[in-house]
Amino acid sequence: MNATTLTTEKTTTSFRLNSDLLKKLRSLAKRNNRSLNNYVETILFDAAYFEPNEETIEAIEEARSGKKMDRFDMAELDSMISKL
Repeated sequence: MNATTLTTEKTTTSFRLNSDLLKKLRSLAKRNNRSLNNYVETILFDAAYFEPNEETIEAIEEARSGKKMDRFDMAELDSMISKL
């Protein structure tokens, strides 16, 4: 299946969603200037077709493990931002 096929062939379907979830999705879609359908479709494409590469997987695992994590210094971050 190529990208053209993924973006041109559409099928109408319906889902039952939690009301609060639907409200949140509508809000996020509006914030991103997108239709609800387009916003949800994009999220589903990402979930279904885009898997992280090996380097990203390693970085995620490292972050979750807490290894090699230095103490976070907010003052240093504030200083860096103020220089931008």
